[in-house]
Amino acid sequence: MMDDQNRNIAFSDYTLESSGTQAVSKRFFANVFLWMFGALAVSTFFAYLFSTNLQLLSYLVAANGKGLNTLGWVVMFAPIGFVMLMSFGFQRLSAPLMAGLFLAYSAVNGISFAFILMAYTTGSIIGCFASAAAMFGVMAVMGYTTKKDLTGFGRILTMGLIGILVAFVVNFFLKSNTLDYIISLIGVAVFTGLTAYDVQKLKRISVGIEFEGTEAAGVRKLSIMGALTLYLDFINLFLMLLRLFGRRR
Repeated sequence: MMDDQNRNIAFSDYTLESSGTQAVSKRFFANVFLWMFGALAVSTFFAYLFSTNLQLLSYLVAANGKGLNTLGWVVMFAPIGFVMLMSFGFQRLSAPLMAGLFLAYSAVNGISFAFILMAYTTGSIIGCFASAAAMFGVMAVMGYTTKKDLTGFGRILTMGLIGILVAFVVNFFLKSNTLDYIISLIGVAVFTGLTAYDVQKLKRISVGIEFEGTEAAGVRKLSIMGALTLYLDFINLFLMLLRLFGRRR
């Protein structure tokens, strides 16, 4: 489960009032989704590269072939560190450094996904990815177009996310298939809802940019953090679907 500390980015409660503001909002959203899709492409490339190249994969596996070596464990846990660094260092890091960290995070995350690609059949991976994309797209449109304030709904989902993390830790020791199924089922609901909530939050951020006159570097950093938020929503939704419906090799 990936960290989600970046959900605490502040946003304004302004309303969309002018065509100029709408243009700024559209440009901001275009950049957010370009960064997100770029990150997904990087992750997909590295996941495929390592899952199909045993020589590369051997650098992450222990010499006896059982479990991970030190580098392998670093790769597995490094994504959490990247997210925390970008979230807590948002004010201090420059836009180019934020971009570099986001791309590095995407690459390392993709390498860790190589083990998932090897565990599940190609057909189930493609099916779950397509399902996640469809659900993400529908909820993103709903989040952008709905007039209802989802702030309260987002708080409930955030508490659900915390509950999932706790349940994962508990089930690490219990190793219950039933609990694992329930966690995955709730996870699909939580990350589906968070997609709509986060898109609406980003919409408000885009309006605030116009009114507050945020500098270009700040806008770039906000778009990268927005992309990171949606990337996490999509990836976690995909992983939850894969846990539910994926067929192992």
